[in-house]
Order: sequence, then structure tokens, then C-alpha cells
Amino acid sequence: MSAWLGIDAGNTGVKALLFDDAGRELACAHRDTGGHSPEPGMVERDIGRLRADLAGLVRELLDKSGLQGRDIAGIGTSGHGNGLYLLDADGGPLAAIQSLDSRTAGLVEDWAATGVGEEAAAICLQRPWPSQTPALLAWMARHRPQVLARAAHVLMCKDLVVHALTGRVATDITDMGGAGLLRLPENRYDDGLLDIYGLGGVASKLPPLHWPTDRVGTVSAQAASRTGLAEGTPVVAGFFDVVASAVGAGVTRPGQASIILGTWSINQVVVDAPLDGVFMSAGIAPGRFLSMENSATSAANLEWLAHHLLAQDSRRAGGSAFALADALAAAAPAKADGPMYHPYLYGAAGDPSARAGFFGLAGWHDGGDMVRAVFEGVAFAHLAHVEKLLAAGARLRGITISGGGARSPVWPQMIADVLRMPVRVAAQAETGALGAAMAAAVGSGRFAGLDDAAAAMVAPSREIVPDPCLAGFYQRRFALWQAVGKSLAPHWAALRDIGQA
Repeated sequence: MSAWLGIDAGNTGVKALLFDDAGRELACAHRDTGGHSPEPGMVERDIGRLRADLAGLVRELLDKSGLQGRDIAGIGTSGHGNGLYLLDADGGPLAAIQSLDSRTAGLVEDWAATGVGEEAAAICLQRPWPSQTPALLAWMARHRPQVLARAAHVLMCKDLVVHALTGRVATDITDMGGAGLLRLPENRYDDGLLDIYGLGGVASKLPPLHWPTDRVGTVSAQAASRTGLAEGTPVVAGFFDVVASAVGAGVTRPGQASIILGTWSINQVVVDAPLDGVFMSAGIAPGRFLSMENSATSAANLEWLAHHLLAQDSRRAGGSAFALADALAAAAPAKADGPMYHPYLYGAAGDPSARAGFFGLAGWHDGGDMVRAVFEGVAFAHLAHVEKLLAAGARLRGITISGGGARSPVWPQMIADVLRMPVRVAAQAETGALGAAMAAAVGSGRFAGLDDAAAAMVAPSREIVPDPCLAGFYQRRFALWQAVGKSLAPHWAALRDIGQA
């Protein structure tokens, strides 16, 4: 039996899972590896801790599975996109900035005002945003030039994992394309693009580019000693995590779409050529791309609600705050005049000043109505992104939902009702790690490509059909939700300016 190791490194933790050739989960281990904030707007992590956690995590996984390192046929990785990880020539850590960081907000505004953003977008098909890697590199050039001068390698999060396992420096097209550092659709570095960002001197620091399934190294003797893996085990380049999650949900063919109900609202569709005018695009295989509309407007809102408003009640009831939220939302009837919620705790797409809030709350509404409004507001944010993909020319031939929110008994049905189209719910909860493992299986020759790997390793998903009786209800509420959000934009800006006074 072949076992495939998928390592998924996010902003707040790292997961490692083992899968067999049929995609069945053999074992799972997780470590919280959260960051710290040295100054307001900054979110960084300790690379030394991440490396140590990775070694302990893999050892724990092998112990749980009862397998030996020699039983693992290949290793794939995925990691959060953007952010910035800098190593010196000896592999020593210099900087580790996560994709929750907003230190470059002023720089990004300057780029937008001076046309830099549009110039860059003409090449990379993505406009700069605060946690984007080029913006962080430009910030380092302005504020930490000595650190950037010492840097030999500009890496993404999952590249750091590959380096820890193999000692090799490498990256893939999904991460660098998603970071706005590639010319698209060619999937290559571009000196002119770097010059637009003011980063001409960074070209020599960028790692070699690979397809996600390319073998880029093998487990080193040092890593084998730390982790229990077998020296020489193949390691592939891996994926940007949202791409890995799509692949792990079986979304690999043109027209297939992936919605991820996670911290971010991720909405992506496989296309033959990247769409113009959307948030970002990334190549995934020759002649295939994922075009995406994303923002931090999804399940992070439920997490906030659960932790800050429902935690005490759930403790009294002896249950989970998330389960309580599901129960309250499920019990609340759909009301035409029910309150609305704009899920902008961390800003809206294109408007970092946006704030979350309820609209239309009346004395006859209760807590269940408010919780339902949060679920609905997140669903509306996903719909807004999907509509933008459709307007850009996307043709959807099926949508699969994954992420933590997909396990809710409420959200998948509401997403189907709001979109007015059937959706499928991924069978595997950890689609990012599965996608990484699938890349390893392809790179090691077990499967000819991602389509074949998906056919063999992705379990059938559960289909949810929209309720036609709710189509007009949600259409009317969505139109009002959009109008209210548009009218609030100047007031969000005023609230921001009050805070800066």
C-alpha cells in the first residue's frame, strides 16, 4: 500500500495527513503555530518554531498511523498564499510575514493613485493589496533595506516546508501567480513587472519555478533524523492552499468551481485562460488556470460570533458555540423583513474601510434572527463574488463547497438557495492536505495527472438542490443588501477617519 503525505501550512496552524491511493485518510495531526503582532497592522511568525512544529507534527503523525517513514511514497505541501518569507544564503530566517498583515495599506493606496496597480495588473492580472507579496517586498525595500539586502531567497509559506524537508529552494506557479509575481497566462517571471513594483533588484532572490506536481527534491538526512521520514522520499513543489483545496475537492477540469467557506470567502473556477478583471488567477497545470474572487468575508464572521457572543451560552448548555449557532440559524424562519448583516469584520473586497454590522433590526426580532442574518450575509458575499466571476466570462459546470463552514448543517443549503443552483459538499474535510497529497501521487508517477488523481482519490460528494420557493426571496434581499452596503461606503470611510483623528 502506498501512503501519501499532505502537509497544509496555514496562517494559524499546520496540518499533516496521510492518505492511501484511494484518498482514504489514514491519520491526521495538527499543531497551532499562530503568529504575533510586533506593531499594529503587523502579523509575523517565528520560522524556528514553524520548523520545530513541523518535525514534531510528522513524528506524531507516523506514531498515530503505525506506519514507518519508508511506507510513505511521496510528500506534497500546501500553504497560505502571499505574505513573505525571507531566508539568507545559509537558510537562516530573516523575516516571516503572514497574509493577515496590513502594514502596506498606505503603500498600496499610493500605488493605486499613481497607476502602479493598473500597470502591474496588465501583466499579472491582479491589483496590489495589503498582504500581497510584492507590496510587502516593496515595504521591506523602503523600511528594512538591510534585511532585504541580506535575503538570498524569497519564499512562500509552503516553500519553507519544502526547504525544511529537502534543503532545496523551490516554488510553484500557483503560489507565485497568486502573489502577483508572474506574467499571466505565460506563468513566468517578468523583469518588467518587478520594475513596476520597484523591485528590479529582487529577481535574483526569486526561487526556481515549477509545476505543482514537479519533484523538487527528496527528504534530506537531517530532516529524516528530525521527522522520522525516510531519507530520499520524493517531495513535490506543492500548491497555494486555496488551489490545493480545490484540487482536493475534485475541482480540476474547466468549468468546475470551488467555494471555500473558511476564514476567507474563496470562489474559484477552472478556466482555459485566466479571466480579466477578477481578484486573481493562478495556473494549476498546462493550459489550465483557477480564476478567483476572494475576500475576508466568510466563516471568520461566524468564528467572531461564536467566540464573543455565544460562548457563554454554549458553555452553560454544555455544547459547542458553533453548534449553538447552527441550531439558532436553523430554527429561525426566513423573514422578508428580517435583519441583514454585512460580513466586513476585516473589510470588503475593494474597500478595506468597510465594517460589519446589522441593518433592519427591530424589536420583534430575536437572537436566532440575528444569527441567521450572519449566515445569510456570508452567503451573499459569496454570491457577489460568483456573480463577478460570471460577469467576467466564467462558465460554471458544477460547484463544490469545502472548508470548515461546509460542515455546517445550515450553510451549504443556504449557499445553494442563494446561488439558485445545485452545489456539492466535499466528502473530505481537509481538502488542502488531500490536494497536496494528490500532487505527490502525480509527481511520483502513481497517476498521470490531476484529473486521474481526482478520479481515484476524491470521494463522491453530497449534492444539495436549491429550494425554488426561496429564489425570489433571496433575490430581493440580495438586491437590498447590495444597495445598503453601497450607501454605507462613505460612512465607513468617515468612521475610519474619526479613528485616525
